[in-house]
Parts: sequence; C-alpha cells; structure tokens
Amino acid sequence: MNENAKYVVTISCNQCGERFILKGRMKKGKLETGFKRCLCNNDADFDIEREKL
Repeated sequence: MNENAKYVVTISCNQCGERFILKGRMKKGKLETGFKRCLCNNDADFDIEREKL
C-alpha cells in the first residue's frame, strides 16, 4: 500500500446519524484524518468508508 495515498473518507455516526466527509492519508498502516469525535460526543461508534483519490 502506498504510504502517500490520499483518500476521501466518509464517517457516519451510529448514535446521532451525522455524516462527515474528510480527506485522509495512510500513515503507519492507519488512516489519518484528524477526526476525533462527533458533535454528540461519540468517539467510538462509527461507520467509516474510504475511497482512493
């Protein structure tokens, strides 16, 4: 996997239904977007989809 690959990441909160669309990169095998928590203070229960740019 290319370490500098860019992705469009869609994060959906399973508690309140809020959706976030962010840009991200793979770093050390993890997808990094800078996203920490939802507006409802949920920080663990998400559906995450990624699409390579």
